[in-house]
Amino acid sequence: KSTARLEGKVVIVTGANTGIGKETARDLAQRGARVIIACRDIAKAEAAASEIRAETGNQQVIVRKLDLADTKSIREFAEKFLAEEKELHILINNAGVMLCPYSKTADGFEMHLGVNHLGHFLLTFLLLERLKQCAPARIVNVSSLAHHGGRIRFHDLHGEKSYNRGLAYCHSKLANVLFTRELARRLQGTKVTANVLHPGSVYSELVRHSFVMTWLWKIFSFFLKTPCEGAQTSIYCAVAEELDSVTGQYFRCVQADKVILCGRQLPQLAGEYGTYCNSSLRRDQVRGCLVRLRVTDTRALPLPGPLQAC
Repeated sequence: KSTARLEGKVVIVTGANTGIGKETARDLAQRGARVIIACRDIAKAEAAASEIRAETGNQQVIVRKLDLADTKSIREFAEKFLAEEKELHILINNAGVMLCPYSKTADGFEMHLGVNHLGHFLLTFLLLERLKQCAPARIVNVSSLAHHGGRIRFHDLHGEKSYNRGLAYCHSKLANVLFTRELARRLQGTKVTANVLHPGSVYSELVRHSFVMTWLWKIFSFFLKTPCEGAQTSIYCAVAEELDSVTGQYFRCVQADKVILCGRQLPQLAGEYGTYCNSSLRRDQVRGCLVRLRVTDTRALPLPGPLQAC
């Protein structure tokens, strides 16, 4: 386990009111970091922050409102953060939803894609310059082994023609992986790294939208990781000294104290993404996403090359 200290460092952890996000925030606070807990549910976030402050003795654990299902909330969070905080060294995009019944975000995105990928995409974009200014800095994206079952379905990006909530989750997790790979490529030379990870199968509230999965999780809880164990890969990617110059990689936690690189290489995945872009992309659909996100400087968009070219 790394003994790295983080005094003077500023960290954002999304979705840190429960599960692996909370345990990640706890560990980083224990190391002395100023930790921003960015959550939709302020009451739960304040309870988590109070617990972490009491346990670690670190009073620099701050709660800020962030609803990843609403781009207005994301922009308000970023604006307030940039006004209040002069530094940002680690951004951990941890929050997510899983197995939601069909629904859309405030901006009309399918919920899994909107929260798990597009919300974090916009948040990262808005904070990118601050990360560059404070380099060396790190971006850590929490994905899932489920990304292997994902496909980028540009002909039905928001599941309006057909919807399977399990596959929707897989699609969003693949988007996390591809986003990380391209972001890392575009950040070369900036001393800002971007890596993505699978935390393992963790006993948490993530499956709360599925009665069957909640039931199975309880039955097989003995075989699942605790949130503390599941957080170890995020913590490793955030603090390990040996990862100072490692970027664009996908980490998979095999044991609580051991992390290895996934055998499936990110460039291959990006090539797959490119195939979908070139064969299935509808420009109006992509432009619609970007307009709703209000991201207009396409030169800075951390998206795969084929999408950038369309």
